[in-house]
Amino acid sequence: MFSFKGGVHPPEKKGLTAQKRIEHAPIPAKVIIPLSQHTGKPAKPVVHPDEEVKTGQKIAESDGFISLPVHSSISGKVVDICPHPNTIGKDMLSIIIESDGKDEPVEDLNSNREYFCFSDDEIRDIIRDAGVAGLGGAAFPTHVKLTPPEYSEIDTVIINGCECEPYLTCDHRLMLEYSHGIIEGLKIIMRLVHADRGIIAVENNKMDAIETLTREIKRKPNVELAVVKARYPQGAEKQLINAVLGRVVPAGKLPLDAGVIVSNVGTAVAIKDAVIKNRPLIDRVVTVTGTGIKDPKNLLVRIGTKFRDVIDFCGGLSGEPGKIIAGGPMMGIAQYTLDVPVVKGTSGILVLNDPEVFTEEYNCIRCGRCVDICPTCLFPYAIYRNVRHKKWDAIKKYNVFDCMECGACAYVCPARLNLVQSVKIAKNHTSRENK
Repeated sequence: MFSFKGGVHPPEKKGLTAQKRIEHAPIPAKVIIPLSQHTGKPAKPVVHPDEEVKTGQKIAESDGFISLPVHSSISGKVVDICPHPNTIGKDMLSIIIESDGKDEPVEDLNSNREYFCFSDDEIRDIIRDAGVAGLGGAAFPTHVKLTPPEYSEIDTVIINGCECEPYLTCDHRLMLEYSHGIIEGLKIIMRLVHADRGIIAVENNKMDAIETLTREIKRKPNVELAVVKARYPQGAEKQLINAVLGRVVPAGKLPLDAGVIVSNVGTAVAIKDAVIKNRPLIDRVVTVTGTGIKDPKNLLVRIGTKFRDVIDFCGGLSGEPGKIIAGGPMMGIAQYTLDVPVVKGTSGILVLNDPEVFTEEYNCIRCGRCVDICPTCLFPYAIYRNVRHKKWDAIKKYNVFDCMECGACAYVCPARLNLVQSVKIAKNHTSRENK
């Protein structure tokens, strides 16, 4: 059993959807597809209003190495290219497409192919052209991660199946229903980075997934399973590497500096679909859950589908929502409208009716709980205090950029301080000063 220093164990709340198989959400009447669903530069449109498009067709091209193309998730007509509300809290240039009801695919979509004859660079190009980004939340372009610098010596690939966020079960269901695809994606990653060891890490609260994957890897050389202790944020890259391999990724460095590549289970399946099935990233599994959802589900949803349409397929809202969150309750982003679209990084739609989601701050009592549980060994209370008093020079010594904004500090804080928001403010101010 592996684990890491710090962290918390909030109520898991996964029972609402853990045993519910992945269903296909209906094709929406309209999709809103943002040009920026990934880390890096937004894509550039290659279609125009009134143009007819097909499912899987490229509608925007990448604009640089750290960028990704965007594809239409339905067939129909482009009705507009304009700013539209997005899950990150601001309007973003998006391509709006009305469905023709046919879901007509581009040629050779979903056609099986042998990839063994392709070179490594050709496979990376396929992954890039398919628009594959990390589906664990960061949405970093996958082809970039799989192009490590020449000095790097990658010996291990870890597939992250921890899914430590409360409520979310989309990765859990992928491990149960798409285990073969996860293994195929892992093999492709191992080939591209020349790693001779593959590890699938799963928390010990998912015993059925552990059993399924154990059977799947039985005859797979160089692939093993690591069972890790259920603890938040066990799924964070640096914490997972430390727990499974005992390696420490230095501050300011990346997992590749420790000889490791970490990829989410959903990303592994998307890589397999792109390379073997010639399928771009036009849909993803989303957990729709919470006390505010009548019939919680795990759904395969087309990218660009509005939250409203997804929730309606789950029976609608059960009462007045207290909070709507894109993602999980710890690191998710609260939404002010249901008209935002599902994007590549949308792992969940969480609706809570509990009025306790709204809290007020009290005075810090310097209990030190936030320090004890911080998985990156920071001093959240000190960052908060200096931000509050605008002591920007003092903040620099607290390594705010090491913070992953997991929210564990805010979870244990008896004063309910806005610790994560303080870190965000500190990062933004420091970034502006450095420009």
